[in-house]
This record gives sequence, C-alpha cells and structure tokens, in this order.
Amino acid sequence: MSSYFAEEPDWYRSESLGQPTAIDPERADLGALRIAVALVESDPDERARLGDLIGTGVSVFSSLDELAPRLGGTPVVAILGPSCSVDGSLMAAERLLQQHAELGAILVAHELSTALLQQALRVGVKDVLTDPLSGDHVFEAIERVAATLKSVPTSGFGGDLSTDDFDGELGQVITVFSTKGGAGKSVIAANLGVILAQRSEKPVVLVDADLQFGDIAVMLKLAPQHTIVDAVAGLDRLDQSMLQSLLTPHPQSGLQVLAAPLEPAFADQIGAAEMVKIVEVLRKFCSYVIVDTPAYFNDVVLGLIEVSDDVLLVAGMDVPNIKNVKIGLQTLRLLNTPKEKLRLILNRANSKAKLDVSEVERTLQVTADALIPSDVVVPQAVNKGIPVVLASPRSSVTKSLEELADLFCTVENRKRGWR
Repeated sequence: MSSYFAEEPDWYRSESLGQPTAIDPERADLGALRIAVALVESDPDERARLGDLIGTGVSVFSSLDELAPRLGGTPVVAILGPSCSVDGSLMAAERLLQQHAELGAILVAHELSTALLQQALRVGVKDVLTDPLSGDHVFEAIERVAATLKSVPTSGFGGDLSTDDFDGELGQVITVFSTKGGAGKSVIAANLGVILAQRSEKPVVLVDADLQFGDIAVMLKLAPQHTIVDAVAGLDRLDQSMLQSLLTPHPQSGLQVLAAPLEPAFADQIGAAEMVKIVEVLRKFCSYVIVDTPAYFNDVVLGLIEVSDDVLLVAGMDVPNIKNVKIGLQTLRLLNTPKEKLRLILNRANSKAKLDVSEVERTLQVTADALIPSDVVVPQAVNKGIPVVLASPRSSVTKSLEELADLFCTVENRKRGWR
C-alpha cells in the first residue's frame, strides 16, 4: 500500500501505529498531500468496528488528549467516533482545531439531529457521517477533508477568507427570478449553470435559494448530503473550505450545487443576511455563482438581487405571466434596482399563445435579452433528471441557452474557444 508521506512524521514511526492510509494515490491533487488518518473513539467495540471499516493504516486513539501531543505540522484527518458527540469531546475538538491548522475532523454519528449537526459545524468539524457506513463512504469523506487541508491558512483554522485567499477577482453573481411559478426559471438556471461550468476553469456554483420548495437537485438527479442549512449552521466560521465540503457536484458537467433545505420548515431559519454572506464567500473562489430563487418577493430574494451583477427576469408567454412581470419590474424600479443589471428572458417564445414578442416588449418597455423556444425535449429532459443542453445538444433550446450564456462569457474566454 503506497503512502501519502514524502517523509513520515515521528508519530507514525511508533510500533503501535500503522502506515498512513492510502486513499487514492492515483489522484494527482490528493496523491501529493502528506496526510495521516487518525481514529478517535473511547469505546473499544466502536473503535474496532470503525478501524476494521477504514482498514490498515489508520492510527487509533482513545481520546483527543492522546492525539494532541502527536500533532506537529503534518496534515491529519481525524475521524471522531460516536462517543465524541456525547462525552464532551467536541468542545475539546474545537480548541484543538483552532490551535492546529493542519488538522481536519470528520464526525461519525449513529443518528444525526439538527442540533448535533449545528454543534459539529460550529466547532469546526468538516463533515458528519451517519451509520450505516461503508469503507468507500468514509474514504470519500477523508478525500474531501484532505483536499481542504492543503489550503487552510497557516494563521489558524476557519474564519472568513482574507484578501490573500483569492486572486482579487470576484466571481459574477447571476440571480434567476420570476414573478410567477411555472415560467421555467429553474430549468434556465440549471442549464445556464451547466454551460458556464463547462466553459469555466474556476468553479461554477448553482445555489438553490428556493428555500421551501427548491427542486434543482431533482432536476439534476442529485442526492445532496448537505444543504444550505448546513452552511447557515456554521455561518460564524464559514470559509471556502467549509463551503466546498457542502457542495454537491454534478458529474456530467462539473457544476457544483448548494442544495435547498430538504424540508420546508428549515426555510424559517435562513434570512437574507445569511444567504448574502454565503454568496459573498462563494464568489471569492468561483467564476460564476448562479442563484435560483422562489417566484415571489421576500427579504432573501431582495437581498440576493441587491448583491447580484445580473438578474435574469424570466417570463412565460401568457397574459398572467406578463402581468406579473410588469408588476415585478415596477417593484424593482421602486427599490432603485439599476436597470443595467436586469435582463428579460422570454421562455417558450415560439409558443402558440397568440402573443407577439414585440408586443410583450412594448408592454414591459424592456427589450428581451434572450428568447427560449418551446420544445418537447425540455420536459423530457427534466423528467429524466438530465439538463436539456446535455440531453439534446443540437436542439433549438440548447442553442438559445448557449446564446444566453454568451452574454456572461468574457472576451478572454471566447478567445480560448469556449463557445
């Protein structure tokens, strides 16, 4: 079994400790890390169970007090067993994590409650796993945490990103909004995110800010382990590393998704200030942050619109849709939203609704920036959980969505041939 270590730390040379665990040495980004894995669990039976699950190479400790003296600068992923959540060890973990930037923690719990998740994130735990576990499940979590350790600031653990942690160029925030449900807002947000992710070198994140009934995860056929609720629970120490651990990747495109809460009741715990802070941290390491919103005005939506660079106002080609969009535009003007950031997107623009595009533009006193045609491939793709730009790349809908994405691609990107 190959080792992550270019040079093994002293505490791995002890006879009672095994060789470092090789998680995936073929990965260039992780294979270069000098990382060790430690298991902390006071219960002998649990310690044996988790040790067997992880396999050879993990070093075992009965308490954090045993682990602490062995830390000395080499990155370590500590797996905290179930007893750590009930014996006060999480408080000790918080102190240890604050003192050692090279340490990252994963908590294993028999059952996960909202209170336990919030406590774990507050003390600095990077991930929480629940039984039943598999070895692959644990290894994937170790990989995620290990990847964050190489970018942890040496001045300490956690906290907001400083100006030294990003290149000075903030990502573009694009909020997709509609004043009426069923206009196709989420479909446009998801597909725009997929296109931009394929064109961008830096991460592209789609935030599902429809906090009660967000369905981005369903549209992309994702099963998120974490949601916006987890980000808000750890808001006081929110940084790039934490947010990256909460994102769900879309394998086919590379798009990263911050999913909406799994239950509508959680929406009451999330306000405008929390959502704005999440977006502000995301834009420090992403090229684009796309935000899907509910089809009504509230404090969260208004806060997101205010910090956005562009707002896509999606309208369907029917009279109720156009009426609501007109009211929405009036509301945004009363709120002094710069008209330069508003972009009108007419969805199903070729539908047989006996509404002419020029007539709609005249009514709204706004020129449409994009016309998305109606096509049966859209509902077919949604039902399959595949973005239409991937399911039907040659369709007229995909062509229109790519033209929409062109509005946000820089001249530099176009020179590189990302079209």
